[in-house]
Amino acid sequence: MGDVEPTTYRPQKATGFGIIEQAREGVLARQVDQLAQLLNMSLKEVATVLQIAERTMHRFRREGHLDEQSGERLLLLENLAAHGLLVFDGRSDAFANWLRYPLRELRGQAPLALLTTISGFSLVDDVLTRIEYGVYA
Repeated sequence: MGDVEPTTYRPQKATGFGIIEQAREGVLARQVDQLAQLLNMSLKEVATVLQIAERTMHRFRREGHLDEQSGERLLLLENLAAHGLLVFDGRSDAFANWLRYPLRELRGQAPLALLTTISGFSLVDDVLTRIEYGVYA
């Protein structure tokens, strides 16, 4: 996908206002490739999370930036990735696998399947927080 190695790209956790400000300023399309590579996601999977058609994703990549709504969703995914990397000791492969594993806490759904909604991001982040603090029930 991109020429950036997963070990060189590490998403940073941002505040809610930070995400809003970044989305309004514009998010570079190359961040899609970096995050997709880090999380071992196809562009089709990323497009699904961003709630856009794959063709629109390719257009954004040609233009070099995402629209505000897609940028916000990408930043939410980056935030989630930053939290996941913290919880999984920096192991992007372990976090990427976890995203695809159906969890009882999520009614038997894989975390990735819930990332099509803003509420889903929150639910998945809550599960990561419970893992981080050792609260499994």
